[in-house]
Amino acid sequence: MIKSKPEPVDVHVGSRVRSRRTLLGMSQDKLGKALGLTFQQVQKYERGANRIGSSRLYQLSQILEVPVSFFFDDMPPEVTGKATGMAEGGKQSFEANQLSRRETLELVRAYYKINDPLVRKKLFEMVKALGKSSLNLESGTA
Repeated sequence: MIKSKPEPVDVHVGSRVRSRRTLLGMSQDKLGKALGLTFQQVQKYERGANRIGSSRLYQLSQILEVPVSFFFDDMPPEVTGKATGMAEGGKQSFEANQLSRRETLELVRAYYKINDPLVRKKLFEMVKALGKSSLNLESGTA
Protein backbone atom coordinates (compact mmCIF):
# COMPACT_ATOMS: atom_id res chain seq x y z
CA MET A 1 0.00 0.00 0.00
CA ILE A 2 1.45 3.36 -1.07
CA LYS A 3 1.17 6.23 1.40
CA SER A 4 0.45 9.49 -0.35
CA LYS A 5 1.64 12.87 0.85
CA PRO A 6 -0.98 15.31 2.14
CA GLU A 7 -2.26 17.86 -0.32
CA PRO A 8 -0.56 21.27 0.10
CA VAL A 9 -3.94 22.98 0.62
CA ASP A 10 -4.78 20.55 3.44
CA VAL A 11 -1.39 21.22 5.05
CA HIS A 12 -1.95 25.00 4.79
CA VAL A 13 -5.47 24.86 6.23
CA GLY A 14 -4.23 22.62 9.04
CA SER A 15 -1.40 25.01 9.85
CA ARG A 16 -3.91 27.87 10.04
CA VAL A 17 -6.03 25.81 12.46
CA ARG A 18 -2.92 25.16 14.58
CA SER A 19 -1.79 28.80 14.56
CA ARG A 20 -5.23 30.11 15.58
CA ARG A 21 -5.67 27.43 18.26
CA THR A 22 -2.22 28.26 19.64
CA LEU A 23 -2.91 31.98 19.52
CA LEU A 24 -6.02 31.42 21.63
CA GLY A 25 -3.99 29.32 24.06
CA MET A 26 -6.24 26.31 23.40
CA SER A 27 -4.93 22.75 23.64
CA GLN A 28 -5.55 20.10 20.99
CA ASP A 29 -7.50 18.18 23.62
CA LYS A 30 -9.81 21.14 24.33
CA LEU A 31 -10.39 21.75 20.61
CA GLY A 32 -11.01 18.05 20.10
CA LYS A 33 -13.62 18.00 22.86
CA ALA A 34 -15.37 21.04 21.34
CA LEU A 35 -15.46 19.19 17.99
CA GLY A 36 -16.40 15.82 19.51
CA LEU A 37 -13.05 14.35 18.41
CA THR A 38 -9.88 13.04 20.03
CA PHE A 39 -6.77 15.18 20.18
CA GLN A 40 -5.14 12.69 17.77
CA GLN A 41 -7.77 13.55 15.16
CA VAL A 42 -7.06 17.26 15.70
CA GLN A 43 -3.34 16.50 15.21
CA LYS A 44 -4.12 14.82 11.89
CA TYR A 45 -6.13 17.86 10.76
CA GLU A 46 -3.32 20.20 11.77
CA ARG A 47 -0.71 18.18 9.86
CA GLY A 48 -2.94 17.92 6.80
CA ALA A 49 -3.01 14.13 7.08
CA ASN A 50 -6.83 14.26 7.25
CA ARG A 51 -8.85 16.61 5.12
CA ILE A 52 -11.29 18.95 6.82
CA GLY A 53 -14.79 18.81 5.35
CA SER A 54 -16.84 21.95 4.83
CA SER A 55 -19.16 21.43 7.82
CA ARG A 56 -16.15 20.72 10.08
CA LEU A 57 -14.38 23.81 8.70
CA TYR A 58 -17.44 25.88 9.54
CA GLN A 59 -17.50 24.36 13.03
CA LEU A 60 -13.80 25.20 13.47
CA SER A 61 -14.44 28.79 12.38
CA GLN A 62 -17.11 29.11 15.08
CA ILE A 63 -14.96 27.58 17.83
CA LEU A 64 -11.82 29.51 16.85
CA GLU A 65 -13.81 32.72 16.24
CA VAL A 66 -12.59 33.42 12.71
CA PRO A 67 -14.30 33.55 9.32
CA VAL A 68 -13.95 30.40 7.17
CA SER A 69 -11.80 32.42 4.76
CA PHE A 70 -9.16 32.73 7.52
CA PHE A 71 -8.08 29.15 6.87
CA PHE A 72 -7.23 29.99 3.25
CA ASP A 73 -5.59 33.37 3.85
CA ASP A 74 -1.89 33.84 3.10
CA MET A 75 -1.71 30.69 1.01
CA PRO A 76 1.75 30.55 -0.60
CA PRO A 77 2.06 30.69 -4.41
CA GLU A 78 3.28 27.09 -4.63
CA VAL A 79 -0.05 26.02 -3.15
CA THR A 80 -2.31 28.32 -5.15
CA GLY A 81 -0.40 27.88 -8.40
CA LYS A 82 0.01 31.66 -8.75
CA ALA A 83 3.32 33.08 -9.81
CA THR A 84 5.25 35.09 -7.24
CA GLY A 85 4.21 38.73 -7.27
CA MET A 86 0.63 37.92 -8.27
CA ALA A 87 -0.71 38.65 -4.79
CA GLU A 88 -3.52 41.17 -4.74
CA GLY A 89 -2.34 44.70 -5.37
CA GLY A 90 1.26 43.57 -5.84
CA LYS A 91 1.74 43.48 -2.07
CA GLN A 92 4.72 41.72 -0.64
CA SER A 93 3.58 38.21 0.29
CA PHE A 94 3.69 37.28 3.95
CA GLU A 95 5.30 33.91 4.57
CA ALA A 96 2.88 31.46 6.18
CA ASN A 97 5.53 30.14 8.57
CA GLN A 98 5.88 33.64 10.06
CA LEU A 99 2.37 33.27 11.44
CA SER A 100 3.33 30.27 13.53
CA ARG A 101 6.50 31.79 14.98
CA ARG A 102 6.49 32.17 18.75
CA GLU A 103 7.51 35.83 18.38
CA THR A 104 4.47 36.57 16.18
CA LEU A 105 2.08 34.80 18.53
CA GLU A 106 3.46 36.59 21.58
CA LEU A 107 3.24 39.94 19.80
CA VAL A 108 -0.40 39.38 18.83
CA ARG A 109 -1.32 38.19 22.32
CA ALA A 110 0.32 41.25 23.89
CA TYR A 111 -1.38 43.53 21.36
CA TYR A 112 -4.84 42.23 22.26
CA LYS A 113 -4.10 42.63 25.97
CA ILE A 114 -4.05 46.40 25.43
CA ASN A 115 -7.49 47.43 26.70
CA ASP A 116 -7.62 50.96 25.29
CA PRO A 117 -8.72 50.74 21.62
CA LEU A 118 -7.14 54.13 20.85
CA VAL A 119 -3.76 53.02 22.19
CA ARG A 120 -4.07 49.75 20.25
CA LYS A 121 -4.88 51.65 17.04
CA LYS A 122 -1.92 54.04 17.52
CA LEU A 123 0.42 51.10 18.12
CA PHE A 124 -0.91 49.40 14.99
CA GLU A 125 -0.32 52.57 12.92
CA MET A 126 3.19 52.92 14.34
CA VAL A 127 4.11 49.32 13.50
CA LYS A 128 2.76 49.74 9.95
CA ALA A 129 4.81 52.93 9.52
CA LEU A 130 7.94 51.20 10.80
CA GLY A 131 7.35 48.31 8.41
CA LYS A 132 6.98 50.70 5.46
CA SER A 133 10.12 52.65 6.39
CA SER A 134 11.99 49.38 6.73
CA LEU A 135 10.89 48.33 3.22
CA ASN A 136 11.93 51.70 1.85
CA LEU A 137 15.39 51.34 3.39
CA GLU A 138 15.79 47.87 1.86
CA SER A 139 14.74 49.00 -1.61
CA GLY A 140 16.86 52.17 -1.47
CA THR A 141 13.96 54.63 -1.54
CA ALA A 142 13.63 56.86 1.48
